[in-house]
Amino acid sequence: MGRAWFVCAVATTIVRVISRDDVLRAREAISGRLHRTPTFTSRTLGPGVRLKAELFQRTGSFKARGVLTKLASLSVVERERGVIGISAGNHAQALAYGAALEGIDALVVMWEGASVQKIAATREYGAEVDLQATGPGQAFERLGELMEETGRALVHPFDDPLVIAGQGTVGLEILEDVPDAAVLVVPCGGGGLVSGIAAAAPGRRVIAVEPELSPALHRGLAEGRPVPVEPQSIADGLSAPFAGESPLAICRELGVESVLVTEDQIAEGMRFLYTRAKLACEPAGAVGVAALLAGKVSPEEGPVAIVVSGGNVAPETAVAILGRQ
Repeated sequence: MGRAWFVCAVATTIVRVISRDDVLRAREAISGRLHRTPTFTSRTLGPGVRLKAELFQRTGSFKARGVLTKLASLSVVERERGVIGISAGNHAQALAYGAALEGIDALVVMWEGASVQKIAATREYGAEVDLQATGPGQAFERLGELMEETGRALVHPFDDPLVIAGQGTVGLEILEDVPDAAVLVVPCGGGGLVSGIAAAAPGRRVIAVEPELSPALHRGLAEGRPVPVEPQSIADGLSAPFAGESPLAICRELGVESVLVTEDQIAEGMRFLYTRAKLACEPAGAVGVAALLAGKVSPEEGPVAIVVSGGNVAPETAVAILGRQ
């Protein structure tokens, strides 16, 4: 993975540690435009465990929250120029959906090897998709080229204070549904969701869960800066090639913890959610439950709320994982 794209991507970020007030403002900005997703119990996982079913959100993930928050902030000129984003799939779909809702032209940079289902859904929502890049590293280089050529406003998938605040509205709903939740377990790619939830729930224990094969936040917290990684996990929804500056700053300040799960553990978590909780999530949505089943998170430490986000799984991927014993 080359360094030029990475230095450029990190250097252009506005680093700001957001607060709960920012998340409350984001909720006002997107009020009435998205689903309030349900929170379920699971007797098998334990009486103190709750599952926040964010896979039932519009476009199948939490991403629409951050997208609509960012779009609400754009000026008339920015809206006329259109927006641009980069994503392996879930942010792409959310940006396409949100832009169509707002009447804004959208261009999304994806890459070869991205989910065919997610590419198709992004186009069906109305966005143009650029597939010239061969991987996430080259995709950021391509993003920079297209931003310079088109003048479009960037809607970053995870490293933007407004996007992070929008994602944090998941945390507000969790605390309203489970006010005694002591531990919030959150799937993590670039860090936008977990940092937003941490900001929404100050004083609560927040645990970011990542695949061992896509440890962007874990590496960034360990080294104190964004670190480029080569995502290789079946959890493609968590395939950020680095953790954002803003998410890292928020996670450091608020004491967010980080744990890693194996590919086998992710598959086991997905099978559990499908067969026992009846939640047809993608691998990315199963990492929190995977951590619990693997003993890396304990329900005995207090009521636990686990975010299950990502309902955009390709049929062949689901069949391969669910059919494995």
